Amino acid sequence: MPRPRSLTTRQIAAAALDVIDRDGLTALSMRTVAAELDRRTMALYRYVEDRDELECLVAELALSPVLDRLDAVRGHGTPRERLTGLAELMRRTVTAHPGVLPLAVRHRTACLPALRWAEAVLEVLGDTDLDAAARLTALRALVAHLIGALELEHHAAADREPSGLAALPRDTFPLLGRAAEDAARLDPDRSFRTALDALLTGLGIT
Repeated sequence: MPRPRSLTTRQIAAAALDVIDRDGLTALSMRTVAAELDRRTMALYRYVEDRDELECLVAELALSPVLDRLDAVRGHGTPRERLTGLAELMRRTVTAHPGVLPLAVRHRTACLPALRWAEAVLEVLGDTDLDAAARLTALRALVAHLIGALELEHHAAADREPSGLAALPRDTFPLLGRAAEDAARLDPDRSFRTALDALLTGLGIT
């Protein structure tokens, strides 16, 4: 008789997410997840085929809150208000687990929450005057803004470390050095929203 399965893929994904939240994405491996679950590494392969599948499971779990709020956010207000809500929903969700951002980007075409979110964005864009090509451009621009803003916010502290932008020689890079200092005083929420407003205005979305 085969041994009964004692884990679920959700438990494995949750353990992997704990590893990333605590130790960073570079710490993620089948070995570290197995240790988190107090299992032998080879035991995980009964549930997860490889690292790639593990990453997909983690991305889907981390982004799963998007599914809970998607209908409420995309269905009310002007297209601009709805797109703003969708962008902020995804940003808040990823911000809860910033180490997962590279996985969310890498596996976005296989991650159900990411796919549902993109579908919702295109649905809202369909209520604008943009043609098909412009709608695709708008979707890509919103995704690029999200990724860039999250990446900058997550790594902003590194710019102020001795090895970061703050360490650049001031006689050569006075503006970048000052920008690194100013970054400490930026409100990430306001910065994200200001850039998003400019993007939506540039796309002609009201």
